[in-house]
Amino acid sequence: MEQAIADDPWKGCNPLDPEFRDDPYAALARLREIDPVNFTPLGVWRLSRYRDVVRLLREVPTGVRTTSGAVPFVDDPENRPARFMLQQDPPNHTRLRKLVSRGFTPRAVAALRPKISQVVDECLARVIPTGRMDVVKDLALPVPSTLICEMMGVPLADRDKFTVWTAEATHGLAAGLAPPEIIDRAVAAGDNLAAYFVELIEERRANLGDDILSNLIRAEEEGDRLSPEELISQSIGLLIAGFETTIGLIANGTRALVRHPAEIAKLQADPGLIAGAVDECLRYDSPIGLTPRVLHEDAVFGETTIPKDSVVWGLLAAANRDPERFRDPDRFDIARQDNEHIAFGGGAHFCLGAHLAHLEGELAIGGLIERARDFELESDTVEWGPSLFRVPASLPVRFRAR
Repeated sequence: MEQAIADDPWKGCNPLDPEFRDDPYAALARLREIDPVNFTPLGVWRLSRYRDVVRLLREVPTGVRTTSGAVPFVDDPENRPARFMLQQDPPNHTRLRKLVSRGFTPRAVAALRPKISQVVDECLARVIPTGRMDVVKDLALPVPSTLICEMMGVPLADRDKFTVWTAEATHGLAAGLAPPEIIDRAVAAGDNLAAYFVELIEERRANLGDDILSNLIRAEEEGDRLSPEELISQSIGLLIAGFETTIGLIANGTRALVRHPAEIAKLQADPGLIAGAVDECLRYDSPIGLTPRVLHEDAVFGETTIPKDSVVWGLLAAANRDPERFRDPDRFDIARQDNEHIAFGGGAHFCLGAHLAHLEGELAIGGLIERARDFELESDTVEWGPSLFRVPASLPVRFRAR
């Protein structure tokens, strides 16, 4: 085994390997031990120690573009420039993020609690009496998608149209890394989403409301240099970001709890542990395993100097299980103290929707655990969805109502 890993340029951590996706953590632990500053066959560097990833995100001069302005692995010759805020550096990133940030502040998110609770209650009322559910279809998808549709002013009735598109379009964030057939689907999904928003934006111009899409249209019309292409890109990106990864948070978190019944009992005995439980779900099995940055200066990690303009992946999944930072890191413990995970990234690109995703996770997972007991997974094998992220396509479980 050790020789096979030594001969493997990916060191057992090839992101396109289905076995690695199913359970990456043992392989990431080996990588962190034997080659924590790792150069891949793609020409990308990887950091797997917590201290290195935090330094990459918060301290080292970086961006998501090279110093010449290109987005590695995304910009292509077909004139599809990257315009979403996640693909921008300041000042563009600052300008675009400011246009939508007020809808995601802690205060704004707290005001959404009653609506989230209502959606969770409606979802669970349909399935609890039956004793079984698909956590994804019945809870993890409808909760965040309902909220982001309402926040953005996107008709909920259209959700079935764009659910698959949003998952497939995530691969556009790393267009140069995936197989051609996946990229073709991502491009087609992006085109479908663009056509959808072109039509919706034209309808909304005549009837502006108090939603994110209306505010973006106002910014465009008030001369904030928001081009029509930028308007469409922000709309698509926010829709994807608004629920795709939260599906993974709720589904992966529920799966971790079901596989650790003692933690469910702990949470049922003390529902006040739910906020910490969500943080532990994020640390233990986050829907986003890595985040990319481009160095804007040479930087030293450990004993390795990585040159300016190099693409560096901060392996969040490895960092969140680094024993130098987290005691007994492979143990799932919802009462874990000092749990400063980095599942939401860091620095200028810290997840805009972190507060919303966390609250949705608290209310969805907490609501399920409050209403049911004796959970069982119907299968130990996870069917992963078409997303770039670690998001299950389904998660069937059985239980008894409490």
